[in-house]
Amino acid sequence: MTPLRRLFLAVLLGLLTGLGFAVMTGPVFAAGTRIKDIATLKGVRDNQIFGYGLVTGLQGTGDTLRNAQFTEQSLQSLLDRLGINVRDARLRTRNIAAVMVTADLPPYTGTGSRIDVTVTSMGDATSLRGGTLLMTPLTGGDGLVYAAAQGPLAVSGFSVQGQAEQLTQGVPTAGRIPNGALIEREVPGTFRDLPELVFELKNPDFKTATQISDAINAWSMSAFGRRIASARDQRAVVVLRSRQMAQTRLVAQIGDLTIQPDTPARVVVDQRTGTVVIGRNVTISTVAVTHGNLTVRVTEAPEVSQPEPFSNGQTVVVPRTEVTAREERGKLAILGGSDLQTLVRGLNQVGLKPTDIIAILQAVKTAGALQAELVVQ
Repeated sequence: MTPLRRLFLAVLLGLLTGLGFAVMTGPVFAAGTRIKDIATLKGVRDNQIFGYGLVTGLQGTGDTLRNAQFTEQSLQSLLDRLGINVRDARLRTRNIAAVMVTADLPPYTGTGSRIDVTVTSMGDATSLRGGTLLMTPLTGGDGLVYAAAQGPLAVSGFSVQGQAEQLTQGVPTAGRIPNGALIEREVPGTFRDLPELVFELKNPDFKTATQISDAINAWSMSAFGRRIASARDQRAVVVLRSRQMAQTRLVAQIGDLTIQPDTPARVVVDQRTGTVVIGRNVTISTVAVTHGNLTVRVTEAPEVSQPEPFSNGQTVVVPRTEVTAREERGKLAILGGSDLQTLVRGLNQVGLKPTDIIAILQAVKTAGALQAELVVQ
């Protein structure tokens, strides 16, 4: 390139930048996906815990004690522990509700940490707004107590009722308590106790597992001079430990590596909502498709027949039924393409509704022209 041409390009680049244009000076590559977003480390997972408790402080929107007997029994047991005997009394309060408390215990959470909890009503309470959860032990599947939850609820829904109308928005019988549970027991095991590092794919695929293994080995060759990863199957990639780097830093470095995950050719159809999701690798062999609708309308227009004067007749209702049938014209279109854009363009040219597209995809699959898996929900 001559100096004059370089000067001209530099001046042109400066003018375009000053006018607010985005100038691309190099090739554009598609952004990859991090390994940490498509795979999880085996053994590093959440644990579910739950418990039964009481919510107090409700403004007359709690359980009806006569209908929810477990709420009355829980309230009596609570007051007995506090030295108050109400066994022979007829409790009529509606400011209390029995609830279930659920939470996810993150991996390797230490004692004294706090987690969020979800509170849901069990009885006939109409709203938990303004309530406070009393201390509730949360147990795991082994029956041991791992956390204790307590605190005021945050409820987003509300319910307003009058004599002739009721307005409800959201779910007023469920709420959350941010940082509402205090961890009392740690889950056995630590990160260092893992026998091996195994990355499990969220969407198992042989090609994606191979790409993850190749990306890790390419990085390890430059960092350690040896390969440390191998794909066990379509679900798991095994990584060897390295003495040259701490295990935590090794996992962090591997998680930031990017690849282009492969997705199977799949079409997901939801007939209830009319939703159609077509994967990127879906192709259709060339076929001719026509689709028409037959509409039948039945109209009832009864008429009143009056008798003649002085005829001593009776007024009767004579039925009048009109039936019409109309069939719309169907367009014959050719569908087929090697990529998603061509397929969508062909479906749009036919001009169909989502329900019609679902029927066409099912017919094309039956004809053997849809080169993908059809999932109907």
